[in-house]
Amino acid sequence: MRRALLAHYDAHRREMPWRGETDPYRIWVSEVMLQQTRVETVRERWGPFLARFPSVRALASASEHGVLKAWEGLGYYGRARNLRRAARELESFHAGRLPGTVDALRALPGFGAYTAAAVASIAFGAPVAVVDGNVVRVVARLLDEDRDPARAPVRARLEGVAQALLDPARPGDWNQAVMDLGATLCSPRAPQCLVCPLASACAAHAAGREERVPRRRRKKAVPHHTIAAALVWRDGEVLVGRRPSDGLLGGLWEFPGGKVEPDETLAQACAREVREETGLDVEVVELFRTVEHAYTHFSITLHVFHARPRGGRLRGEGVEDLRFVPLSELAALAFPRANRRVLDDLVAAGPPAYATAPVARRGRP
Repeated sequence: MRRALLAHYDAHRREMPWRGETDPYRIWVSEVMLQQTRVETVRERWGPFLARFPSVRALASASEHGVLKAWEGLGYYGRARNLRRAARELESFHAGRLPGTVDALRALPGFGAYTAAAVASIAFGAPVAVVDGNVVRVVARLLDEDRDPARAPVRARLEGVAQALLDPARPGDWNQAVMDLGATLCSPRAPQCLVCPLASACAAHAAGREERVPRRRRKKAVPHHTIAAALVWRDGEVLVGRRPSDGLLGGLWEFPGGKVEPDETLAQACAREVREETGLDVEVVELFRTVEHAYTHFSITLHVFHARPRGGRLRGEGVEDLRFVPLSELAALAFPRANRRVLDDLVAAGPPAYATAPVARRGRP
């Protein structure tokens, strides 16, 4: 099995910029980017990120905002914050070098079981199996294991077999070969068993059950939220706030807004959210854009309105920073993808005519 799969991998492996890389730092960055992000997206972003942060020291000395801006569009921004935190620990306690053992890697921020095994095996040749969704599917089919892989005893069995199958001479290549197999030939639906190098050893294929193994859980309904947000204009500048560093989309900038309550119109919700978040009373003038966006565990419809302040005093609630910024400077800030789509449209359309016009108000907010 080892000979067959590695021969197939050598001949047919997917070409990626980080394949064949020997620098542990560059391998680490690729593995973190690949978590829950499409390979094609990582192909485009890995090189530019490393050009900006070419070493552990460069990443450790960077500002959090600079790292988040370079990560913009990759999603799951906690990964970027953990990359920077881990780099700072490496500089402080490991002379800027990644340790080569799973246990030492697991002690660093952001290193779970998968990342530690991937970096240790690929960068340092450690004989430890990587177990991700693709590996689980391949091993479950080899065993014809149709029980739920999320159950602890089943997961333990699959991980044990994955470790037993590992090629000790080429652990990094073996792990990448199994993951490639699961991502290409041994796909969740319509697996290509006729050309699979492990077909002769696959119990699920022998039983004609490959498409039913492993058992798939029914997907839960994904919650959907309607969000109203505002482009609040004052003297040609627009109001943005930076989210707290911890939590969802931590450290990113966004336009003020929030969830629409059942008894509210979109405009009412927009005005209320701006008042609660910024202290400003605003006139909601007109709808600018509506954006649909899906996160992992929920989806949103984002309605963004142009608005003008009419009173109040600027104060941030639930944000780490709140400021009016010229449109020309917003591109330098890191935004979540939905807000970035709005911003891109705004740059193309330009500010409305009243964005720089005098505004009647009770005192300057």
